[in-house]
Amino acid sequence: MLKFSKARFLFLLTFTLVSSLSFSGFAHNKKLEIKLPPAVMKGLKTEIRLEGTVNEKFTPQLLINGVRIDLNEDEKGLFVDHVFEQKSEIQLIDTHVITQKKINPIPLWLSILPPLIAIIMALLTKEVFSSLFVGLLFGSACLFKYAGANFFIAIAKGGFAVVDTYLMHALLDKDHLSIIIFCMLIGGMVTLISMNGGMKGIVNILSKYAKSRRSGQFITYLMGLLIFFDDYANTLVVGNTMRPVTDKLKISREKLAYIVDSTSAPIAAIAFITTWIGAELSYIQEGITSIGLQTTAYAVFLQSLKYSFYPILTLAFVGILIWQRRDFGPMLKSEKQAVQNKLSFNKSDKQHSPQIMKELSVSDNIQARWFNALIPVLVVIIGTISGLIYTGWEDSVWNSHSYSFTGKLSQTIGNADIFTALIWSSLAGVFAALVLTSAQRLLSLKESIEGLINGFKTMFHALLILSLAWSLALLTKHLHTADFITNILVGIEINPMFIPALTFLFSAFIAFSTGSSWGTMAIIYPLMLPAVYKIGQEAGLGSAEINAIFYNVVSCVLAGSVLGDHCSPISDTTILSSLACSCNHIHHVRTQMPYAITVALIAILGGTIPTAFGFPIWISYLLCFGALFMVIKLMGKRV
Repeated sequence: MLKFSKARFLFLLTFTLVSSLSFSGFAHNKKLEIKLPPAVMKGLKTEIRLEGTVNEKFTPQLLINGVRIDLNEDEKGLFVDHVFEQKSEIQLIDTHVITQKKINPIPLWLSILPPLIAIIMALLTKEVFSSLFVGLLFGSACLFKYAGANFFIAIAKGGFAVVDTYLMHALLDKDHLSIIIFCMLIGGMVTLISMNGGMKGIVNILSKYAKSRRSGQFITYLMGLLIFFDDYANTLVVGNTMRPVTDKLKISREKLAYIVDSTSAPIAAIAFITTWIGAELSYIQEGITSIGLQTTAYAVFLQSLKYSFYPILTLAFVGILIWQRRDFGPMLKSEKQAVQNKLSFNKSDKQHSPQIMKELSVSDNIQARWFNALIPVLVVIIGTISGLIYTGWEDSVWNSHSYSFTGKLSQTIGNADIFTALIWSSLAGVFAALVLTSAQRLLSLKESIEGLINGFKTMFHALLILSLAWSLALLTKHLHTADFITNILVGIEINPMFIPALTFLFSAFIAFSTGSSWGTMAIIYPLMLPAVYKIGQEAGLGSAEINAIFYNVVSCVLAGSVLGDHCSPISDTTILSSLACSCNHIHHVRTQMPYAITVALIAILGGTIPTAFGFPIWISYLLCFGALFMVIKLMGKRV
């Protein structure tokens, strides 16, 4: 019996090994197949690749509409680039096996429809989520429709593809997951340092120095700059805390709302470590990946900051207004009414406070201490800088004498893994906030964890927009939307130097109409970044000129989004500013819009357009600052 078992065991082992080898050989000798990109566009080069094992005794043949096509070979295998202008049939002949595929190329003009539908729907419905989804659905359905499916089948398959292909691809990307984790951690930290009284402590210290109308406005302005890491937290904390102080100093609610609104988004948009930075880097990364630039999103972001005229000039404009003690337009009238003890209250606002206002509230029995906010924020800032240096450090760069210190630092940051650095620093910031809260027994561990979870929830809105935006970016890449925009702009022979200004205006219009700066960036970045680079190449510009325009466009999408957000009555931050300051919302929009438009005109005429033509940036800033001062001096009046 034992011998029989051994013989049986040996037989089974031999059979398994032979079967495995046979299966491996079969898998290895996989027959050749035709591999096409997700979308075959009419008039553009399409890469047709053969996947599988080539029989050494038989050369495969590829025929398109009966005409034999010569194959090329690279490290990935056999391929050929072909331009399809009409319905075609591909035939692959391999060892007497014929594989056929029918091609119905998609017209290139159709590639603009998915983002265009998303934009138009957002304008009509004032809602970003459904707009992005419908744009995705239309684009993915077109892929199946041109692949031969009927209308209803194409819609059904397109709907599934939005989730199981595009959205899944967006969420499974390592960099995208890093951004999601970073945004959630920062959102949790902001909520926790609000609940433990940290941010209220900073505000309480600064509010003691508000003794006059000018000092009260200046302290509000200063707090708006210091709470730079999140625009929601900035708006709600500064607005709610400073409102009693500014009322006492006879500063109008409209002026308070303007200062709060005009320091929250601009500073959060251009600061190095904010809840915005993850989204911005993600959109930029999508653009540079499609172009094939050998750089990092953070390096592009840093290079683009010098072109961020509108956010920087907005912050300067608020400061000059306060320093000069002047106002003009509807704001002047509101300030005069405030001095005459005619404050405009909107009592109904508090009855409709959003959930985030409750999540950032501080219990009355918690003592506000400034260091509970400052320490975690410093941990995030120092941790990010340390992480950038650690992940980007190269001995050859720092030992080289050909780089200055600034050059070495720039090279290091350019080589750094920004997403890893952000995750490390934000996790350390959350841990620091938890330790400080627990050590002082300000909140129980359960309350602290619930606060973190509530903070995670506050970021869901942004993360959903991000995920849909990543999906739409992938779809526009498959449909070659950037090529269509490039062909249009090249066809009308527009000067590439005007593209940053047009991008600024277009982004502002979309943000104004949708009320979402993040939604605007999600739509515009994937379209304009690849397009502007190709337009520059088509125009015969050098790499330095193309890069300058490219960085300008990067900043203009962001700046235009912030401008539209400031002017839009349906913007979330504009509404939150009105709520936090208990200001009539329409009054806030009406008094803020003339100031925002004034700064925008100076930014585009004195900064964006001249610098695109090579005008020195620092001179543009000096001229713009001077123009702001003169406008306030000539048009403004003291209350």
